[in-house]
Amino acid sequence: MNWLPIVLTLKLAGLTALILVAVGMPIAYWLAYSRWRWKFLAESVVALPLVLPPTVLGFYVLVAVGPKSPLGQWYQALVGHPLAFTFEGLLFASVLYSLPFAVQPFASAFGSVDPKLVEASWTLGKSRLATFLRVTLPLSAAGVVTGVVLSFAHTMGEFGVVLMVGGNIPGVTRTVSIDIYDEVQALNYTGAAETALVLLIFSFVILSIVYALNRNMWVVWPMR
Repeated sequence: MNWLPIVLTLKLAGLTALILVAVGMPIAYWLAYSRWRWKFLAESVVALPLVLPPTVLGFYVLVAVGPKSPLGQWYQALVGHPLAFTFEGLLFASVLYSLPFAVQPFASAFGSVDPKLVEASWTLGKSRLATFLRVTLPLSAAGVVTGVVLSFAHTMGEFGVVLMVGGNIPGVTRTVSIDIYDEVQALNYTGAAETALVLLIFSFVILSIVYALNRNMWVVWPMR
């Protein structure tokens, strides 16, 4: 079994989940507490990757990072090579593709926090940031962990977006799902079965963790 695609996929999934924590939390906080009349439009944009075919999303991302796009030209001028068909381009696409899997659990968890606790923190003179860090975030720990785990697991199984934006470059963009596809195309069913079994076991473990968190089988973030 070729472990290089598995290691590359784990790296991609880990970085994607990490970026989504930094990017997704502010978006989720705004979605949870904003009273903007047209907020549903922003929610629809965030949820688009859930309903769009991966090839469609991959095509638009490929156009957005291509050498003729402003983003692609800026990146090429900065680092000296195109963004498309690179690990960085693949990471950018993965963040967009997994965005709703992080933002929606985050927003749901933030919205479920008792407003009276938040208001009590404000009356004690705490800033919004301090209140978020010391009240909202600890009480939303299970939802935050769920979002991180789901975005990580979703990235592990990407195929269409990976193929469109990253291609199939060994050691650079060939993820585990692409590797399984290649093994099947080469009629190497044994190799495909071994890699698929690793992915199956990993996915089962991830889902077990998510369901366990949602049922409060243990305390993820103990209150002090």
